Amino acid sequence: MHVLILGGTGEARRLAGLLHEAQVPGARVTSSLAGRVAAPRLPAGEVRIGGFGGADGLADWLRTHAVDALIDATHPFARTISFNAAAAAALAHVPLLALRRPGWAAGPGDDWHAAGSLEEAAALLPEIGRRVFLTTGRMGLAAFAPLDALWFLMRSVDAPEPPFPARMEVLLDRGPFTLEGEREVLRAHAVDVLVTKDSGGAATAPKLTAAREARIPVVVVRRPPVPDGVEVAATPEEAAAWVRGLRG
Repeated sequence: MHVLILGGTGEARRLAGLLHEAQVPGARVTSSLAGRVAAPRLPAGEVRIGGFGGADGLADWLRTHAVDALIDATHPFARTISFNAAAAAALAHVPLLALRRPGWAAGPGDDWHAAGSLEEAAALLPEIGRRVFLTTGRMGLAAFAPLDALWFLMRSVDAPEPPFPARMEVLLDRGPFTLEGEREVLRAHAVDVLVTKDSGGAATAPKLTAAREARIPVVVVRRPPVPDGVEVAATPEEAAAWVRGLRG
């Protein structure tokens, strides 16, 4: 049985390990990474890096490599590849599962402001704060570039490319992050507003706790929906069980 995992997330690596080592003996596991990170953490099993050339290219790859199951375990905001996966699975008649960690939910003491896109998040900022901790990744910084009156601390794994805000400091770091570390980032840089995507998961959640403690507002960009008709698993263990079910 050949399983293709569209990966790049911690859940994708965990799933590849489960399938490769224990949960589904005899399965061949290939993980596909987009190649946007210079030194990605590699999962167990076979790995390919790079795009497929859209839905048609992915469908051809599924057929050529005799893939029996496709799992979209990409980042919750990787909208294009998720919709390409749904189209490719339909074209190649391959079962598809989306692995999506649950999103975050505001709790007592949180001051959250919802945004439907990075552009909406940027539009909200001038009314909320002046020193922005931007944790939405290095892609899409153009949405914040016109905000010359604001100062940004942008954190990402790799250095960004323009266009981006003129008044911006870059913090190169990779999660998981600790609560004490996030408290120090907010304090040291006098941050008064946090911007994040609703990525979910524990690896980057401490910043939300730190913001709550410091009474700092948070602009949360809502995640895009999973394509219609695609089954969803919340954990790597659920996804591994789905694969086992395909084997009968």
